[in-house]
Amino acid sequence: NHRRAEAGSGSIRLSEPLGDVRAAAEEWENPLWTSLLPGITLNECAINSSTYITASNSRHLREVNSRALNMSVVGIDVGFQNCYIAVARSGGIETIANDYSDRCTPACVSLASKNRMIGNAAKSQIITNFKNTVHGFKKFHGRAFDDAFVEAEKPKLPYSLHKLANGNTGIKVRYLDEDKVFTVEQITGMLLTKLKETSESALKKPVVDCVISVPSFFTDAERRSVFDATQIAGLNCLRLINDTTAVALAYGIYKQDLPTPEERPRNVVFVDMGHSSFQVSITAFNKGKLKVLATAFDPYLGGRHLDEVLVDYFCEEFKGKYKLNVRDNPRALLRLHQECEKLKKLMSANSSDLPLNIECFMNDIDVSGRMNRGHFEEMCAQYLMRVEMPLKAVLEQSKLSRDDIYAVELVGGATRIPAIKDRIGRFFSKDVSTTLNADEAVARGCALQCAILSPAFKVREFSITDVVPFPITLRWKSPTEDGLGECEVFSRNHAAPFSKVITFHKKEPFDLEAFYSSPPDLPYPDHRIGCFAVQNVVPQPDGDSSKVKVKVRVNVHGIFSVSSASLIEKQKGEGEDMQIDSEPMVQNEGRAEDQVKCLVGFSGYQIQEGASAEKQDPAAGGSKPKVKVKSIDLPIVANNIRQLDGDVLNNFVEYERQMIVQDKLVKELNDAKNAVEEYVYDLRDKLCGIYEKYTTEEDSNQLTLMLEDTENWLYEDGEDQPKQVYEEKLDALKRLGQPIQDRHREQEDRPRAFEELGKKLQLYMKFVDAYKQKDERFLHLSAEEMSNVEKCVNECMGWMNAKMNAQSKLAITQDPVVKVADIIAKLQELDDACNPVINRPKPTVEEVPEVNDQNSGAHNGPTAKPGAEGKGEAKGSQQTKPGTKQMEVD
Repeated sequence: NHRRAEAGSGSIRLSEPLGDVRAAAEEWENPLWTSLLPGITLNECAINSSTYITASNSRHLREVNSRALNMSVVGIDVGFQNCYIAVARSGGIETIANDYSDRCTPACVSLASKNRMIGNAAKSQIITNFKNTVHGFKKFHGRAFDDAFVEAEKPKLPYSLHKLANGNTGIKVRYLDEDKVFTVEQITGMLLTKLKETSESALKKPVVDCVISVPSFFTDAERRSVFDATQIAGLNCLRLINDTTAVALAYGIYKQDLPTPEERPRNVVFVDMGHSSFQVSITAFNKGKLKVLATAFDPYLGGRHLDEVLVDYFCEEFKGKYKLNVRDNPRALLRLHQECEKLKKLMSANSSDLPLNIECFMNDIDVSGRMNRGHFEEMCAQYLMRVEMPLKAVLEQSKLSRDDIYAVELVGGATRIPAIKDRIGRFFSKDVSTTLNADEAVARGCALQCAILSPAFKVREFSITDVVPFPITLRWKSPTEDGLGECEVFSRNHAAPFSKVITFHKKEPFDLEAFYSSPPDLPYPDHRIGCFAVQNVVPQPDGDSSKVKVKVRVNVHGIFSVSSASLIEKQKGEGEDMQIDSEPMVQNEGRAEDQVKCLVGFSGYQIQEGASAEKQDPAAGGSKPKVKVKSIDLPIVANNIRQLDGDVLNNFVEYERQMIVQDKLVKELNDAKNAVEEYVYDLRDKLCGIYEKYTTEEDSNQLTLMLEDTENWLYEDGEDQPKQVYEEKLDALKRLGQPIQDRHREQEDRPRAFEELGKKLQLYMKFVDAYKQKDERFLHLSAEEMSNVEKCVNECMGWMNAKMNAQSKLAITQDPVVKVADIIAKLQELDDACNPVINRPKPTVEEVPEVNDQNSGAHNGPTAKPGAEGKGEAKGSQQTKPGTKQMEVD
């Protein structure tokens, strides 16, 4: 794992050597290491002993170490309807709850006149503010306004879509009392901002690095659009991982009984039917790795399509039964959608007739209906028939039989529908498994992938090989008869991430056009990926075509790019013969036969399998002129389809920051207003309760009147005021209310404080009396010290009695003469004066050793212990010398 690095004071040690810094950067997948290496560019690094990257400034690497250890490990499942967040903690992977104590956050954004509401707060606005509440926007990523899918969705949406200047789909809402058009990237960025805040609240530290899920059928344009949204939200997305791949990781990394790499892999089918789409993948597991074999999908089959069947049925029923045209009323239609979704979920657990009741549905009319599972399945027959098509496709692509399948795992909310579950089980002739959390498995897999990429966590070694869902072809101008050359660089289900090198022979700059090879199989109308212009290509000094090596890559996000290009310049010179090797392939988990090079010449191209290289004939050496080879990096200008321009993206990032500041100001304003309202209600209730006896009737009437005036002001002139006005209102109320609250608190706590002080005084007086009675425990204390203790105790006792007498003469409605804080301070003063004296231990008396006289006899005399005679006699024969101190010990 190249990504797992140990940051030291002067270098980063890799787990295995890399050929050069550029290859290292590409192998590390830039998003992680560019975030970990701020200020370190490729030009500032050099390879040291082929296994170290050394920075010119060690301060940067100290920052790397600190940054790596504090990395957040967050996985986010951004669904069509709901989102889930999983984080890695010391105990493992945990799905976190939001500020509503809900682990599920609705994918919903509501724009208002002053601020934004996102998630649960926005969902509550779907009915009341339907024109400005955006939901169901996930599939608009990377799509043009004139897209057939967008055209089909328009009539179903309560909010308006707008055509942007670049032809993309925009969303028109009213924000800050102005009509605004937001891109889909901005709306998703708003949602991710909320999810980021939720993550930071759970982890108690800033969150930047994360892994986010996308459907496996998302094309290059859609993935780039989601990636742009993460940047708008201020997130550093380490990987866009396919939904089914994340599920496979969550399944496999905990399995202890997987076959060894030498054994036959365990093939598991993962079926994910969510609210809007249906995805299937087959994954092969061995110990420490997973490899996706094939994927299939139906992007237009999900739980919401079954909801629409119920909505259509009840619209017709209510039209005949109540003469109500539901589709003419967007608010009523949204309510019906919500109730039909609830009914669908209930039918998954009950086969009997179930009621649907909606009060004040339209024109103050209450409506009702009934539905049972059998009737529902009959109406959904056209959708249920489509369940088997992706299952057949994925089995054919993987070239496996049903007997090769070890298990079928179901995730996604719609797989809970019995009819769907039964069809999947019958197709594979197996009992389906539901060992994974159907809602949270994707988010957990994302968090695990983030933990694997993070140096801050130690995770069991587990490699992941995904696939390219659609074949990708490159096209270029060629001097052949038709004028164009083509090469399919990545086939369907090719291993990913993966790099390939194509060698061209060119005399001038040229363009490479990338596109998906099979448009009919693409769930996206535009099969183009982008155009990449390779610049600064010149012929060789002798006029021949130059060899140009172009590296193409599908990275960890599933995004295609022309990552680099270099011109090979040959020069004659002195020296040993040199072997011209082709650029080494980036090592992957893929098959060896997939590591291909396309050698393109004037006559077309040919494909050589394996990591072959051009070698000079050894016999051609000797007296022939020597050849030097120089590799020159060439600039590449990319023009991706529907990619946000850099300046536009920066503007979106800045505007998102402004909206975050605006939301914060509005929140602080609302908090200040709510504090006034809360204080009014709380104090008014207590004035008639626990505070009643602590205030005079006159003060109570004055304060009650002030509270009523403040309450009326809040709903009239105070409805919309600056934050400072609310703070001043609260201060004015507290000037009258706080003394009452203080008197109540003092009255409750003062007796306990005096009691504690009295106990301490009694304790110290007992010590003084014991000293006066010549108690041997205190004989080591001086009379002066004990006199000071007695004096301090008497003074404190006098102070307490005086304060208690003065307090007893006051009415309970008056401010106290002594506060609890004063009593506690007096108690501390007493302890400081008495404790050091009372607790002083007796001085230890050292025993003086007995000195033997010069004429003394044996140490062991008649009193010697029995059994020590022999030893005593031996020692008794030795006499002490004059003037010396000696002691013998038996």
